[in-house]
Amino acid sequence: MKTHINHPFAVPQFTGRDYSSFFAAGALCCTISHGALTPIDVVKTRIQIDSAYKGLGIFSGTRYVIAKEGPAALLTGFGPTAVGYFAQGGAKFAGYEFWKKYLVQIAGDQDTAVKYRTAIYLGAASIAEFFADVLLTPLEATRIRLVSERGYATGLVTGFTRMAREGGLRELYAGFLPILCKQIPYAIGQFTVNEYCHELVYRSISEDTKRNLSGTSQFGIALGSGIIAGFAAAVLSHPADTLLSQINKGHGPSGSMVYRLTTLAREAGFKGLFAGLGPRMVMTAGLVSSQFLMYGQIKKALNAPPGIEIHKED
Repeated sequence: MKTHINHPFAVPQFTGRDYSSFFAAGALCCTISHGALTPIDVVKTRIQIDSAYKGLGIFSGTRYVIAKEGPAALLTGFGPTAVGYFAQGGAKFAGYEFWKKYLVQIAGDQDTAVKYRTAIYLGAASIAEFFADVLLTPLEATRIRLVSERGYATGLVTGFTRMAREGGLRELYAGFLPILCKQIPYAIGQFTVNEYCHELVYRSISEDTKRNLSGTSQFGIALGSGIIAGFAAAVLSHPADTLLSQINKGHGPSGSMVYRLTTLAREAGFKGLFAGLGPRMVMTAGLVSSQFLMYGQIKKALNAPPGIEIHKED
């Protein structure tokens, strides 16, 4: 799936077309995965912000939504989810490829790159996610408002324009800091844990076995790595995800965003910050694993080059 850096040290020179392919693959895999899991996200958000859902899980929460609001309520926020994660996904995956390559070049040689690979993964994921979140934040704010406030608007366009008209950029980007607090740990878990899962598998098998892996085995490795990375991403980012839902609902005191976040976190406590973690772990494992599987296949279909691998051999 990836190209290993061999001696002599060489880094592939990706072209503009390559990065366009990375963007397209990331955009499509994130749009498809997030869009398909909209019902789970609706239930998760309800559990986080609606006291009527307190104590419910993913299945009981889903039944409650259907009974109370009808099946169509499970698709609330689908528009901003699809559009927001199209932009965010493209920027995140293409950005990760770009910044990982850039940081590998800074390392200067293979041994240094391998030695500091964790820092490279963390740095590339964090920087890529920061810029991706600039695109995501207004659409995520719209999605949460649609899900949390019944009757707010009929869909993406009307919800976005209402928020822009009534609150301007300030309201559209009110959740930027908590989104960063949520999405950067999420991206770190997603990319770094996935990289290390692949490394652990490949270090445990011989070069001959690696070269002759069947398609089924490659699929299993990618799926298992993605699921574990998804669990890690969910746990690392869930407290900020809970606070983001609260901020976009309008909860918390007035004042600076840092003050509002710390106050809400203190009020929620440890248990409150992790409310809805079970459904989100299920959702995130599905999201991350499916994204990596689709990303690889879409890149192949677009004839895009593999990314850079800096795994330790032994």
